[in-house]
Amino acid sequence: MKSLTDPSQALSTGLAKIRTEFHVPDGFPADVMATAEAAARRVPNQHADRTDTPFVTLDPAASTDLDQAFWIEASGGDLLLYYAIADVAWFVEDGDALDREAWTRGETLYLPDGKAGLYPPAIAEGAASLLPDGPRPAVIFTVRVAKDGAVKLDGAERAIIQSRAKLAYDSVKASDVPADFAEMARRMAANEERRGASRVDPPEQEVERLADGSFRLSFRPILQSEQDNAALSLAANMAIADAMFAHKTGLFRVMSGPDASKVQRLRNAARALGLSWPASTSLRDYQHTLDPADPKQAALMLEIRRAGNGASYQPYQEGVVPWHEAMAATYAHATAPLRRLADRYVVRCALAIANGQPVPQAVTDAFAGLPKVMGRGDARASQINHAAIDLAEAVMLRGREGETFKAVVTDFVDHGVRVQLADMPVVATITASGLRQGDGVTLKLASADPDQRSVVFEPV
Repeated sequence: MKSLTDPSQALSTGLAKIRTEFHVPDGFPADVMATAEAAARRVPNQHADRTDTPFVTLDPAASTDLDQAFWIEASGGDLLLYYAIADVAWFVEDGDALDREAWTRGETLYLPDGKAGLYPPAIAEGAASLLPDGPRPAVIFTVRVAKDGAVKLDGAERAIIQSRAKLAYDSVKASDVPADFAEMARRMAANEERRGASRVDPPEQEVERLADGSFRLSFRPILQSEQDNAALSLAANMAIADAMFAHKTGLFRVMSGPDASKVQRLRNAARALGLSWPASTSLRDYQHTLDPADPKQAALMLEIRRAGNGASYQPYQEGVVPWHEAMAATYAHATAPLRRLADRYVVRCALAIANGQPVPQAVTDAFAGLPKVMGRGDARASQINHAAIDLAEAVMLRGREGETFKAVVTDFVDHGVRVQLADMPVVATITASGLRQGDGVTLKLASADPDQRSVVFEPV
């Protein structure tokens, strides 16, 4: 965690500039708001009554756009996950104002000083959100999880549910969640190990707004409750992906792994951070030894995530197995329809498949156009996040011009050398010659300009 001394309010000014630069929407057009208000009053009439199932939600404490609620029961040696996903499609009709606006946005954008939602609050934080203040329409996916962590989609239905509790990652207790919650997470983790998955969950470097309106740059650790909760989404997304692929339809999340040059860059970054990575140990095996509670190991975990070739969306193609290298599985996004446009269509597809119905033509047509829309949305979200981090680092380092910092060369980029600072998770590019990957260097901070979101180091 790093305190940001910012008496000139450069951070607040810079965040406003980021919003303008990346065209972050400020509110919704009047026709979209009116459509949302009308849609929020729709009375569900195609839904079974499942209000007797004691669903709960588990999210960050401040979240109000709740996509998922869950319950778990034993079935012989298997576990049954009842995963209720917000029935966004009940409120959004193909071609209406909500739908058209969502296609221009792609996903919810998050900034330290607020978010720009995919849907208006009347839907995302009201009628469709699985809050415990009243019954809500949902799509319940029943996922069977075997002892070895293998998953299978047993069924799906539209239903009315009643969440019993809005649980938070930082305060949830074992008695708050179903008895087999931790066991399901254990099974999914063991299955990942057997598959050879290389998924990395580093603490997230973020700019956080405090109650007094100030900001700080911090690493937000991934709590055990958050990891266990993610296992539920993983189980559902994998089961849905397998079902779609078996029926030769769907939209999948695909990703290839880092190539040899990127692995070498990561080894150099580990050296820069003073971490021991034996030459005989693969990236996959090494990353599983990293402790996110240690700042230097957390910094390397972030670099590992950044070194991936990036995930993208891919519609079903005959003869092609959609593959996500980090998951070591066929994978899809279905569990966050309030925040990602693509999930709404995947949910509709899986619901049809599970009930022996044809996939709606509008859904099939959408799969062809969604990769471009979601790719653009993902890119903008990533650019905004990086810009906010760059801004915070510049604010943090401002006033330290002239100080020296130890670093190690990680790789070479256009017009420069990429270096990793040894004492903080900062990566920079310098102009230098005669250096090799892995070389140690001493750098002097030449400038830190929050207005340009720029930090410049020079080799000493």
